[in-house]
Amino acid sequence: MSKYEQIDLDNQKRYSLSERPSKLNSRQLGSAKDFSGEIPLLAFVENLPDILKAKDFKKLLDHTYNAYKRGKPVIVALGGHIIKTGLSPLLIKMAKIGVIKCFAGNGSIVVHDYELALNGQTSEDVGKALADGSFGMAKETGDGVNKAVKYAYDNGLGYGEGIGKALHEMDTEYTELSLFRAAYSMDVPVTVHVAIGTDIVHQHNSASGQAIGECSLRDFRIFCNQIKDLHDGGVFINLGSAVIMPEVFLKAVTVVRNLGHPLHSFYTAVFDMNHHYRPQVNIVSRPIQGKGAGYYFIGHHEIMVPLFFYALWERIKNDP
Repeated sequence: MSKYEQIDLDNQKRYSLSERPSKLNSRQLGSAKDFSGEIPLLAFVENLPDILKAKDFKKLLDHTYNAYKRGKPVIVALGGHIIKTGLSPLLIKMAKIGVIKCFAGNGSIVVHDYELALNGQTSEDVGKALADGSFGMAKETGDGVNKAVKYAYDNGLGYGEGIGKALHEMDTEYTELSLFRAAYSMDVPVTVHVAIGTDIVHQHNSASGQAIGECSLRDFRIFCNQIKDLHDGGVFINLGSAVIMPEVFLKAVTVVRNLGHPLHSFYTAVFDMNHHYRPQVNIVSRPIQGKGAGYYFIGHHEIMVPLFFYALWERIKNDP
């Protein structure tokens, strides 16, 4: 027994997720509907000036397209803001057509994906809720996620697989919005890399540190196994994770190379709204070292991510 006392969570005041105002609802999500070429997006990209970031953008598009054609993995890392800006349908489509072979993210992507699937809305007003201690205390989110992770722990699954299975078995009018559910049904891994105390589900008395830690460690090892296949033409793209995924990626690269797997001549990219130190050095610079290339793009996720993937989608559709 520890000599230090833990806070008692038995008298928590919680609420129903359906009663909470949210900043994102199902009507605001981006569309992944097919298109018939009315907007020649690829022509727009190809006619950008061949200089600076426009040149980099076209190069990354080429690398990702070539990876798709050669069957090399395109692995996409996510921060929670990507889910909160309504991009799940597009990412699901990219997995369905065979572009994205693996997703990875921090614990916040679970929270927002789970809430969208359960209730069609997510993203609460943190400032307002923090004032009275209600921030993150939706009982359905806390207990649902923690139950899924405990099941994963008991049955040898990773964190992301446990969430995907739980959502796959859930029946609501919004479950088709879930990236985890869709990926699980396609056997596309979604690995979750948790820092204890960073996610609202850790606040609830249903949280098990043993389950969270072990399942996230399993996901790290699954992630490493995916990363080794980037060798010779694969692409790793980080969307909006400033700290967790850059650190996890660097350690995964170390594990793969330490075990003797060749890992060079691949490509990396970061899409974010600001320039950050860790994504720059841990994703764009250090792992490459002249064998491959890394790129960094600044802009709003809800514009930059669709711009890239819709251009890629159009190129694939036009492929002879």
